[in-house]
Amino acid sequence: MRAVIVDCAIYRDGRRIEGPSDLSDALAEARADGNAFLWVGLHEPTQQEFDLVRSEFRLHQLAVEDALRAHQRPKLEVYDETLFMVLKPVMYDADSDAVTTDELMVFLGDSFVVTVRHGEGAPLAAVRKRLEQEHDVLKHGPTAILYAVSDTVVDHYIDVAAELQTDLEELEAEVFAPNGGDSKNVASRIYTFKRQVLEFRRATGPLAAPMARLAGAGVPFVHEHSQPFFRDVGDHLTRANEQVEGLDRLLSDILSAHLAQMGVRQNDDMRKISAWAAMAAVPTMVAGIYGMNFEHMPELKWVWAYPAVIALMVAVVVALHRQFKRRGWL
Repeated sequence: MRAVIVDCAIYRDGRRIEGPSDLSDALAEARADGNAFLWVGLHEPTQQEFDLVRSEFRLHQLAVEDALRAHQRPKLEVYDETLFMVLKPVMYDADSDAVTTDELMVFLGDSFVVTVRHGEGAPLAAVRKRLEQEHDVLKHGPTAILYAVSDTVVDHYIDVAAELQTDLEELEAEVFAPNGGDSKNVASRIYTFKRQVLEFRRATGPLAAPMARLAGAGVPFVHEHSQPFFRDVGDHLTRANEQVEGLDRLLSDILSAHLAQMGVRQNDDMRKISAWAAMAAVPTMVAGIYGMNFEHMPELKWVWAYPAVIALMVAVVVALHRQFKRRGWL
């Protein structure tokens, strides 16, 4: 069990104190103190490993199943003795243009916080270290943990959105370059990018309702003076959602512009082909007529008939070429 527990500590009056190593004793001490709470951090526990935590903290079975199975949407649920929240941290690899999401579950009770992390994209060691230096925030009890975790996840959303915006501007410049780039490659990159933005939206969009609920009053186990903090997180989340929606709209516009460019380019190619075909049709027609082997053709007896016909074909082709060039077909 100790391999799964990343950290376990008691906090009293905003400061970390040494406590019993046994979960039952640590929780009993935190509850007996009145001004203390216990924070237990877990990383990818199995069913057997989580059984002890579930029984000690009296976690609801449905919430436990969600925490173990992962693959949940961001949500906030209230049970008899706990508050359960799901967050989806987002990471972006600029080299592979891939957005990946992990999951972070938070159980909040009267004197405890249990965080369950799936994946490597949401390390909470930095959050814990920062909170341990902000004693005034930690004095708000378990609610401070929920706020700090949510704030960290949402702020990273904004960072990822900025990285996506930078890469999207590069893609936009490639689409509107004079040569337009490789059409097949550009279209594939646009669709791939759109899939990444969709994955990003699945993490940010559903979180708006839980944040609005936490920013209001009447949520059990949430400190009564914490609403301004969650409103601030909600404002940052709104900004992130607006950025994601802007990315999605811009991608759709870029794709439409790229398809329009391809259509214009194809029309230009067809006009060029038609112009060359028209110029080739004139000598072909004349040569076809002279190849019919008629006896009574006056020009057959003319000394300059052959050069005259060649000159006529060249003149017609030159005239057509100048006409097509003037109209921009060539």
